[in-house]
Amino acid sequence: MSASQGRIGVLLVNLGTPDSPQTPDVRRYLNEFLTDARVVDMPAAIRYPLFRGLVVPLRAPKSAKIYQQLWTERGSPLLFHGLDLKEKVQQELGADYLVAFGMRYQNPSIESALQELRDAAVSRIIVLPLFPQYASASTGSVQEKVMNIVSKWWIVPNISFISNFVEEPGFIETFAALGKAEMAKHDYDHVVFSYHGIPERHVLKGSHNGHCKLGSCCASYNKNNRYCYRAQCFETSRQLGKALGLTPEQYTTTFQSRLQSRLRDPWLQPYTDEVIKEYPAKGINSVLAFSPAFVADCLETTIEVGEEFKELFEEAGGQHWQLVPSLNSNPMWVEAVAGMLRRN
Repeated sequence: MSASQGRIGVLLVNLGTPDSPQTPDVRRYLNEFLTDARVVDMPAAIRYPLFRGLVVPLRAPKSAKIYQQLWTERGSPLLFHGLDLKEKVQQELGADYLVAFGMRYQNPSIESALQELRDAAVSRIIVLPLFPQYASASTGSVQEKVMNIVSKWWIVPNISFISNFVEEPGFIETFAALGKAEMAKHDYDHVVFSYHGIPERHVLKGSHNGHCKLGSCCASYNKNNRYCYRAQCFETSRQLGKALGLTPEQYTTTFQSRLQSRLRDPWLQPYTDEVIKEYPAKGINSVLAFSPAFVADCLETTIEVGEEFKELFEEAGGQHWQLVPSLNSNPMWVEAVAGMLRRN
């Protein structure tokens, strides 16, 4: 690489986390997150008063208690796993690249990460939102934020986005390896792939030529649904099921973390919490759970899937529930991320 070319800039982005597990910081995080028009696609005149005036004040103290359970000596897992991934990907890519890390909401911000790349006069920027499946509320929001920031720069370098990595072999292989390690310790009756839910209307709004019917249209992954979040989730399950040597009858795709109780709007189904309560009556007493929409341990994996769903399952009569850890900064995942970036 000549001196005039400059390094290639890389921006890794995850969703975000409060600066601390205390209520004021959690409130600030939720206010930013839940007033994003791509997350809650309501008119601003309704969205801001509803969430800042009602939902967030009620939710922040409860969420703070959950974050306190999650917090470690290193702070938020989503943050320190992201920083670990950044450092290891930098080492893997070498001196021709400069890797930065930012959060869509709160700190470190996308703006500060982009400024780091700008100050280094990188030749181009590759943006990798750390969401395996594309959704407007996650990847789309990151892309919009990045473009809003760089639109104010006088000189804008070449920028490219990796919009999803559902079919990235290293992504599937790393999750499968972690799953096989758990399967070697215990015999499981069934496997659950639990994905973060989104409102059904988000899927329908992005449907290509009316292709999406929220049904069997996701039985295959093709050009008509390759940016459909639901289709990508089912494809991830198929890929993981194959890598784990499972038949379709041995696993179920479900969706978690819905806000339906407040918005009274249908979210993607089936709902994880409802499905798992029925398992013991069906003779399924031992379950291995994956969270393949998350590449780092966080509240939705460690607490919701690892603890809350375990409790629901056991209250229904289940005997053994095990969460497969996220990819975090696993060496296989680091290599996969570096490979995606090199190819782009």
